[in-house]
Amino acid sequence: MTRHSGSLPMKIALVCAVLLLFLLGAILAGISMGSSGSALKTVWSSLFQDGGDAMQSAIIWRIRLPRVLLAALVGAALSLGGLVFQALLKNPLAEPYILGISGGAAIGAIIGILLGLSRIPGVGITAFLGSLATLLLILIISSGRAILVKDALLLSGVMINAFCTAVIMFLLSITQDARLHKIIFWLMGDLSASQIRHVGMLAAVLLPCFAVIFLYSNRMNLLQVGSDLAASMGVPVRRVTLVLLVTTSLMVSATVSQCGLIGFVGLVIPHLLRLIVGPDHRVLAPGCILGGGAYMVVCDLLARVLPAQGEMPGGVITAMIGAPLFIILLRRSKR
Repeated sequence: MTRHSGSLPMKIALVCAVLLLFLLGAILAGISMGSSGSALKTVWSSLFQDGGDAMQSAIIWRIRLPRVLLAALVGAALSLGGLVFQALLKNPLAEPYILGISGGAAIGAIIGILLGLSRIPGVGITAFLGSLATLLLILIISSGRAILVKDALLLSGVMINAFCTAVIMFLLSITQDARLHKIIFWLMGDLSASQIRHVGMLAAVLLPCFAVIFLYSNRMNLLQVGSDLAASMGVPVRRVTLVLLVTTSLMVSATVSQCGLIGFVGLVIPHLLRLIVGPDHRVLAPGCILGGGAYMVVCDLLARVLPAQGEMPGGVITAMIGAPLFIILLRRSKR
């Protein structure tokens, strides 16, 4: 036991160090490459020296760097959210959107756009309110002992998602002007309008959520052996479940309110890290933060550089990678 306890901090430090290198490399690539060209020397001059091309420096500081930092936060939140939902629901296919939080956020954002709030943080506020309303509805539906049963939460999420999809289609059908394109682009996961204030706002919400989930990571390990056994070991199962659900839903809804719907990140990264570093959530939680951030930065970079003209939403890249993996995992789970 002593040997295991001593090796755990070393394993966490090693995993974090390796993934941090990947994240820093992805960030460097993200701010170095784009439609206006790529030059590491120019990036170095802009970041660490006073010289360099003024136009290129403006592009790096005002456009690329905020976007890359926002992508890192989004990937970290979605990846960590997927890890928590998979642990709580004991379902390897669970993802942040399984509870319908994204559908509620999308409805709120669309209403904000239709109300003309796109030039101020109104869209983010309405999306966040929509997410919280959806979470409250799910908790009411799954109230009582049923909240500890994974099928109750999963079925509630599927039901809420179906309803939210119908509402979204209705709102899109009554929109007949140029705002329709903006709404559709946002629904596919859009990071193109990133600003440094968005990064600060999202970080202020996500960092405390990261801390809470990491503090509860060992209790997630105990929940994996079963609720009854975890309770017999002194874990307040109901309180831990509620805290993790509310914290994760808050984290994911804040992410959706900033950049729209980006799926499958919470499916890809937790599974990949679980295969590499094992099932211990004390290692997986910080790993998902760093690994998910690096993954989303790379996906957003591909969304910017792959099209010959313009760019595509980052959610398209994550779906193209995550959907085949989801099918593979679904087939394996049926065996």
